[in-house]
Amino acid sequence: MSTPDSAPDGRPAPTITGIGAALPGRLVTNAALVERLDTSDEWIVRRTGIRERRHLSDGESLSDLAATACAQALEDAGLPAAEVDHVICATITPDRLTPGIAPATAAKIGSLSAGVVDINAACAGFLYGLNQAAALIESGRATNVLVCGAEALSRITDHSDRGTAVLFGDGAGAVVVSPGAREPSIGTFVFGYDATLEETLYAERDTPLLRMAGQQVYRHAVARMTEATELLLERNNVGASEIDYFVAHQANARIVSAVAEALGVPSERVSFNVEWTANTSAASIPLALAAAERDGLLHPGALVGMVAFGAGFVWAAGLARWKDNQT
Repeated sequence: MSTPDSAPDGRPAPTITGIGAALPGRLVTNAALVERLDTSDEWIVRRTGIRERRHLSDGESLSDLAATACAQALEDAGLPAAEVDHVICATITPDRLTPGIAPATAAKIGSLSAGVVDINAACAGFLYGLNQAAALIESGRATNVLVCGAEALSRITDHSDRGTAVLFGDGAGAVVVSPGAREPSIGTFVFGYDATLEETLYAERDTPLLRMAGQQVYRHAVARMTEATELLLERNNVGASEIDYFVAHQANARIVSAVAEALGVPSERVSFNVEWTANTSAASIPLALAAAERDGLLHPGALVGMVAFGAGFVWAAGLARWKDNQT
């Protein structure tokens, strides 16, 4: 493999070099839910901002979806699968209890010598994986790392519960992280948790269906994501006005709007991808990044702020210069 470019302090400087996304073919609109739930399209959109979501069909595997996203990310980065050193998959809905989806995903894309691991940090999982990828490259233990967030939340959704059935979707998004930035491109992350509130959003092993106290989750999600982003900006000596694009976990549009407003980030620089994907947990942020680049909202060198909050409660925030090796 080629010698990594180094930051001014001599460490390899990791950056995102490729992005990929995949959604299942099965479309579930609000109209389809209205037919069997005591709800309406107007209520769903007003409360969540969601208009449609995608679900895996019977017999489809999450690792196939993850592999599609990873293959797209590799193509975007111009990187052969054989040169991937690690595949990190963030998910709470693997195809089996064990093994995780990382081994199957790596095999399907042809990364036959990669280290493979699943991580479970709920909706914050992708940011945990991105932080680990940057650390692997900075330490010299890896040159190219695939980070994939992939979820099949339809598998653990109570489809008879109006309060949660409208919220969740399936999908996968992936990025390639490699050295090549002229200076540190992926900043210091912020992490946090509060295990005393785990009963507020959870799924039991013997009854694997999501249970959520919606108002409590909303309140804590807005507060913790706002606080984490403020601390992130402070640690990285960045002002909110310097963020070119802001991606909060796409749980629902009201949460995203509340966090952005509290931080002072104008709506035109905020992702609202939840309308078309619903809440896809660990896949949420990479799916939103892929959509933003597709729509011309992300350009090389743009400063991207990312924050997520999920079950546990677990939260994380990170900063990255978008594809900084291309500037």
